[in-house]
Amino acid sequence: MPTLSKSKFYRRLTTAPRQWFDSDYTPEGAEKMRAEPEKVDWMRCIPFIILHLGCLGVIWVGASPLAVGVAVGLYFIRMFAVTGIYHRYFSHKTYSTSRVGQFLLALFAATTVQRGALWWAYHHRHHHRHSDEPEDAHSPHVHGFLWSHIGWITSRRNFPTDYSQVKDLAKYPELVFLNRFDTLVPLLFAVGLYLIGGWQILVWGFFISTTALFHGTACINSLAHLMGKRRFKTEDDSRNSFILALVTLGEGWHNNHHRYQAAARNGFYWWELDITYYSLKVLSWTGLIWNLKTVPQSVLAEGEHSDHHESVAAARRAGAHADYSTLKRVVPAAAAFAVATVQAAHGSPPVQPVEPPHASQTEHGT
Repeated sequence: MPTLSKSKFYRRLTTAPRQWFDSDYTPEGAEKMRAEPEKVDWMRCIPFIILHLGCLGVIWVGASPLAVGVAVGLYFIRMFAVTGIYHRYFSHKTYSTSRVGQFLLALFAATTVQRGALWWAYHHRHHHRHSDEPEDAHSPHVHGFLWSHIGWITSRRNFPTDYSQVKDLAKYPELVFLNRFDTLVPLLFAVGLYLIGGWQILVWGFFISTTALFHGTACINSLAHLMGKRRFKTEDDSRNSFILALVTLGEGWHNNHHRYQAAARNGFYWWELDITYYSLKVLSWTGLIWNLKTVPQSVLAEGEHSDHHESVAAARRAGAHADYSTLKRVVPAAAAFAVATVQAAHGSPPVQPVEPPHASQTEHGT
């Protein structure tokens, strides 16, 4: 190994552990890190690997209805923190709150172990500006499924927060603090679970639930650009998926969201399940949040128009003409049966079918 490579390796060896606790520590400069090539940094992967390996603790702690219930409950509660807070508030400001409310929301969302609110918002806003383009850090069409799902978060270039892209949030020191020391709240959360329920609750409530939460969220980066239907003709390949909407409490209506990002709901129509929006609506009744932004009527009309044309096209593809041909055979038969029934009720003899003349009769005029 050349001396320069050794030096670089040892520098990484000492820098990475510090960055686990201080995410703004970039001695070589954040801009230089963001200019690095897309590749896995194994030192940065260690906390991520520990999170997944922690799930194996179930071999020793076993399972119980309480532990499983805690894991499932914390999955959905914290999924709301990702979708309703990190996404719909910090990334898109689809509703309003006070400065204290904003801090409390960021504090709660930090238990998701998905970095800080400013880092999350910076990357998501960048995604919308460059969706499915080479600059998009997690486009499955550009980088492949695995990289868009999990690989991108292990790259050094995606580690620093570009505070210049989230100036509306970076002006609050309390948010910058939570973003910089983004492992503080998760560690306190894990310790709290252990103190409340011991090792079993720690394994199920933290490691298993958090790992599932990460992959559920990551499905929007990867699968929501691969599976589902496209109602709106956006410039990317975002799609709507009911299955992903169930897993992520409404984020599966991804094509809707890419068409109009400023609304508090992703399920634009009443039949599109959006539990995150329903929860935000309930939260607004408490006064903690307010001014939930709605979808413009013009966008709703555009979607309905698109759905109508899609339904017509689907009917044609399904073979509507073949069904019509079947109908032509069924209706005359049903009519003949009805006539025969009426004649029988009145005692009329059935009409005998007239046999067509034979060819020989036609030729001889008989």
